[in-house]
Amino acid sequence: MRLSPKQRRYWNEADCRWNVKYGATRSGKTYLDYFIIPRRIREREGRPGLTVLLGNTRGTLERNVLAPMRDLYGAQMVSPLRADGTATLFGERVHCLGADNKKHVDRLRGASIKYCYGDEVVTWNAEAFEMLKSRLDKAYSCFDGTCNPAGPGHWFKKFLDSGADIFSQQYGIDDNPFLPESVRAALKREYTGVFYQRYILGQWVAAEGAVYPMFERSRHVSADVPDARFTWVGVDYGHTNPTAFVRLGLGEDGRVWALEEYYHASGETGAKSPRQYAADLIRFARGSACVVIDPSAEGFILQLHEDSPALRLKKADNAVLEGVQLVSAALDAGKLMFHPRCERLIAEMEGYRWDERARERGEDKPRKEDDHAVDALRYGLMHYRRDVRRLCRQGT
Repeated sequence: MRLSPKQRRYWNEADCRWNVKYGATRSGKTYLDYFIIPRRIREREGRPGLTVLLGNTRGTLERNVLAPMRDLYGAQMVSPLRADGTATLFGERVHCLGADNKKHVDRLRGASIKYCYGDEVVTWNAEAFEMLKSRLDKAYSCFDGTCNPAGPGHWFKKFLDSGADIFSQQYGIDDNPFLPESVRAALKREYTGVFYQRYILGQWVAAEGAVYPMFERSRHVSADVPDARFTWVGVDYGHTNPTAFVRLGLGEDGRVWALEEYYHASGETGAKSPRQYAADLIRFARGSACVVIDPSAEGFILQLHEDSPALRLKKADNAVLEGVQLVSAALDAGKLMFHPRCERLIAEMEGYRWDERARERGEDKPRKEDDHAVDALRYGLMHYRRDVRRLCRQGT
């Protein structure tokens, strides 16, 4: 087992009640835990109390922790997850639960926990974490956890800064000497602004001010549009709220272009029915490879299926922060451009800001105002996120 200096220090010194590694992506935080977890389990073998693994969801826990450990040790040592949310790890029955919602962890209410491992802790429900604190009630109980940083007002950052019995380490991407330099360089190109500080440098920093401070008309807006290899459409539908369509195209220059927009606000120019919006979209999307639409617009999607069965509809991924990071990276790399006729979208890009009230609660959320065109853009980019990230890795 090869360890970096920081991993070696954690292995040798992390013996507090709470032991936490936070910091950059691909910095070696979770990899070390594939060896920490079996050690903790064996140290408490035969002692009273439950062993628990918590993640954002059981799915992320399986993907981030259980599956890699199964690859290392085999299915006899790390069993598949059972229907009741348990698995057998190194001879111990382990409860594997999602902590994004307090009700998922309520089954542990009243239980005594001797060991808990936590994945992606900043994504947990704060009440679930509070309940966990009261369940680690043995003299030998302990917790190991990892996370990427969030804002400095996040509840978990406040806990780390408290007077609890905590061993904590900060990891930057350069703390992982085993990461290939090409991967390190590519990841650094994929993040910018607050996301670079968090996911590359491993810092707890606030998302404040402009969401897209790197957007500049002089750099990102041009009427000199190359031929498009193909086009697709992002849609943010609103019945009472505004509706926005954005046609995107992959240009022959290897950049994504916002080519044209549609924007209609009922309060400004009169109400439209779902059928009228559907007719507008069918005309707007003609010749496009697909239409990517917010899955919450179920009635509108049904209307589109009825009026144009041949239209290729794709449900959008509405992971807001991941989408904002993707748009930011594409802007920073010079891989996202805008035709000047996308006037509403360009104005929203300049005015889109983080929500100060949400930041005070330790949350990262853009303001829900003047955001319909930028949401349509984000939906469209997220549908081809792998291709957009590949373009970003190529640099300017």
